[in-house]
Amino acid sequence: MTATIYETITNQIVTAIEEGAAEFKMPWHRMAQDIACPVNVASGRDYRGLNVISLWMIAEAKRYQSGTWATYQQWQDKDCQVRKGEKSASVFFWKNLSEAEGKQEQDGEARGRFVARRYSVFNADQVDGYMSPEIPQLSESERIERAERFFSSIPAHITHGGGIACFKPESDQVEMIDYARFTSAPAYYSVLSHELTHWSGGELRLDRDLSGRFGSESYAVEELVAELGAAFIAGKLGLPSDPRKDHAPYIASWLKVLKNDSRAIFTAASKAQAAADFLASFSA
Repeated sequence: MTATIYETITNQIVTAIEEGAAEFKMPWHRMAQDIACPVNVASGRDYRGLNVISLWMIAEAKRYQSGTWATYQQWQDKDCQVRKGEKSASVFFWKNLSEAEGKQEQDGEARGRFVARRYSVFNADQVDGYMSPEIPQLSESERIERAERFFSSIPAHITHGGGIACFKPESDQVEMIDYARFTSAPAYYSVLSHELTHWSGGELRLDRDLSGRFGSESYAVEELVAELGAAFIAGKLGLPSDPRKDHAPYIASWLKVLKNDSRAIFTAASKAQAAADFLASFSA
């Protein structure tokens, strides 16, 4: 993967954060709608990791109402036509060259040599001839019920009644403010997702230690991982991901890390995706 790809995507995200910093709105804070989880029209699979963030940003900027994406050829295969003048978005996927080429080490084991491949994709709002499948309209109570099932499957020790929400590594427990004190149920689930993302990084689970990679900035990056993890979970559950004003002090630190290290957002997104996958595995 060339440095140009790292820098291009990082600069896009830095710009989006700077533009939204005044109202503490990150580019991954989403409203609950079809674009909550970007999906490929050909495979039906969700996009993952940093691709999710990039497509969210573009959908927000362009006001797309669909979360369905595909390459030009994939739209052609669906008998759809990308309209003239429409601009594509870039996504990337890792490819194991050694497996594809059948190369092996002397001991017969394939060497893990990966490269990133870039693809250009278009949103369903940019094409003619595509009929979006009808999306079931869930009531708020049904949506919350689904979230309750998701979170109740996670074997974390969660207590309620404190004055702040946090994860305490020393006791390995998540402390939450009482549900009744939140402005909305989605806000409660957003904060719970954030703290459970922290919990997922515990020594007995994913053992996420960012100090070796980011040194003194590791605390701020861990908060960024938790922010992204909460957004990924909210997107999967079809819930809004609202900005948290108490995280405003981290914005300067996040920008500093991203500007100094163009690969930092890739690491943060990867760690957040691993956390979201880990939490989702309990309800699979």
